[in-house]
Amino acid sequence: MAGVDVVFIEHLAEALCGLSAVLFTFIATFSRSEKAEYTVQNIIAGSLILCAAVLWWLALAGGSLWGSEYLPKPLSLVCIIIAISARMNIRGTNVSFGANPHSIGKKEEE
Repeated sequence: MAGVDVVFIEHLAEALCGLSAVLFTFIATFSRSEKAEYTVQNIIAGSLILCAAVLWWLALAGGSLWGSEYLPKPLSLVCIIIAISARMNIRGTNVSFGANPHSIGKKEEE
């Protein structure tokens, strides 16, 4: 793969990160169907793992991401961490244990 242009690798990494970000943004829409949610979680995790590999490939090829030669390796680690978190299914679990904004003031009215 010595003939692959570094700019192509950079654009591939950006496209995979962008795809993951868009799907991660709309995960609540996909969560209406359990099957769709699991499918999108798998796509997000897969694209982030693939993005992490492409970012390492970019670093090894001597390329840079957004003008920084240092950035691809730490971002690949972030991609792996987010891929693991994308597989977590917390439906119905109260993680924040904070006040529900929809219930504030309702107890006083009753």
